[in-house]
Amino acid sequence: MSQKQKILIIGGTSAIAEHCVRQWLSKENAEIILVGRGIEKLTRTANDLKVRYPSTEIQLQEVDFLSTISIQACIEQAFAISPVDIALVAHGTLPNQESCENDINIAKQAIEVNALSPVLFAEEILKKMIQEDHGRLAVIGSVAGDRGRKSNYVYGASKALIDKYLEGVQHRLALIGSKVTATLIKPGPTATPMTAEISGKGKLASPEHVAKEIVEGVSKGKRVIYAPSKWLIIMLIIKNLPFFLFKKMDI
Repeated sequence: MSQKQKILIIGGTSAIAEHCVRQWLSKENAEIILVGRGIEKLTRTANDLKVRYPSTEIQLQEVDFLSTISIQACIEQAFAISPVDIALVAHGTLPNQESCENDINIAKQAIEVNALSPVLFAEEILKKMIQEDHGRLAVIGSVAGDRGRKSNYVYGASKALIDKYLEGVQHRLALIGSKVTATLIKPGPTATPMTAEISGKGKLASPEHVAKEIVEGVSKGKRVIYAPSKWLIIMLIIKNLPFFLFKKMDI
């Protein structure tokens, strides 16, 4: 095993993921693999990280996120020389709910990118980690997956799939006695390019704060991370509201 940690980021241009990488590199040097859909954006992210952490070794992979062949090849390459210590699956989009309602092609793409693709990547990563009996897998879901709401139920349903998927993975790992950990991350609304159209920017969490909670939680092998942590209480209330009250809420 390599002396430096090897960290694999699926969705290497994600703002939250980039801040997670900064957190990890601020603690120790590591080998970073950034995977994304566009090499230009990946290169910009890598260049920024190299300026901040000049000794960091960074590899870039451009991948078709909806191709099983591309996903398998990507993960094979990532694990080829040495095991991956931490894998963060962080890619996604925030679709407009009304657009999803009016065009099933947009709805299909939203579900594929936010649900199907992360699961396929996670399955391939898990296969390798279980073989090595080593590694920490973390997948970014969302508080939106905790309860369906009229404002974003296509996106929320995608994240609910991630929720149940990780729950099943955690059960599987426990039953086989694996040392591999799997963490579900549920960020609340965060100030990133993905949320640029959301009003009330002052109410959005900073990606730095969210990343700090993610990095700390993953290092402890937590099963679920709400980031910021206040969302655990907020969503507990929302999930348990009786429907006769919930249906009156314009959220």
